[in-house]
Amino acid sequence: MSNPDLFAVIMAGGSGTRFWPASRNARPKQFLPISGESSMIAETYARIAPIVPADRVLVVTAGSQAELVREALPELPSENILCEPVARNTAPCVAWAAAEIEKRSPDSVQVVLPADHVIQPAAAFQATVLAAAEEAVAEDVLLTLGVLPDSPHTGYGYIETSGKLRQRSNIDVFAVSRFVEKPDLQRAQEFLAKGGFYWNAGIFVWSTASIRAAVEKHVPELHAGLEKLTKGAAIEDIYATLPAEPIDVAVMERANNVRMLPIDYVWNDVGSWAALPDVHELDSAGNCELTSDGAKILATDTKNCISYAEDGRLIALVGVEDLIVVQTKDATLVLPRDRAQEVKGIVERLKKEAPDFL
Repeated sequence: MSNPDLFAVIMAGGSGTRFWPASRNARPKQFLPISGESSMIAETYARIAPIVPADRVLVVTAGSQAELVREALPELPSENILCEPVARNTAPCVAWAAAEIEKRSPDSVQVVLPADHVIQPAAAFQATVLAAAEEAVAEDVLLTLGVLPDSPHTGYGYIETSGKLRQRSNIDVFAVSRFVEKPDLQRAQEFLAKGGFYWNAGIFVWSTASIRAAVEKHVPELHAGLEKLTKGAAIEDIYATLPAEPIDVAVMERANNVRMLPIDYVWNDVGSWAALPDVHELDSAGNCELTSDGAKILATDTKNCISYAEDGRLIALVGVEDLIVVQTKDATLVLPRDRAQEVKGIVERLKKEAPDFL
């Protein structure tokens, strides 16, 4: 398969609530330098740029974030930014992008990926995507990437495989028997002991024809809604009526032609502040410190803390352990590391009590 046949769809409409107060409605997580010097969406684009030219990269985002996409990816043609009028989860996002790609290249193959993951090395990821594309060209299948687990993680969905089918460019292709929602600890431990289970990375590869047919078969109301666009309906009138389901539930869990390729290199969805030590170097005391825009962090007798400061702010820590401390120009967050997931609860309160801080 030649590279010009390969499109990429970057899903960039998320709100990144677990990274409040740095992640806001005006500039959510994917547009922040959370994992490196560039924004996460810029790093995602750079990761696939060697195998997908700019004119074949589509970004699906919220209408309010279109300008942020243009700032982060100036090389992207303006017509390649698809602006969702309302958030409707990933199934409408994927289906809309597929319908748009079909107009341009009906015989194409797509890689669909979130804008806010850390994956290294990039060359290994590119090889996996190209191998999956080979399989998508040869077979009428829907491919997903699964991460070889190194712990019984309870925050991820799992993919159970049922045996290796073949290799594409020396990369194994597995049959998929089922998807499993986030398990409790005991069940996750059983998965690892049994083997054949992978974390669901939420990254997909398929031919445009295969995903279009799968959406029509498994989510006919979604397919019918998008078909109205071809007859002249406005996306603003259609999108809010589409079923709000994740693509995993709407299509992948219902299909019987699903295949998986493994990710056995570094992958991290950077789901909360607690994930930062996994993607950044630590100091000798186990502290993870990130700054931007002239900010500074001073730590004395401090261990295993995660600190993030921006906009010229200063954080000073003395004699504390296992904290997350985040300071922006108008908000400060402090909580224990092991309660990082509870930031989302703060965001829910803010929606009712202080929406100006979202």
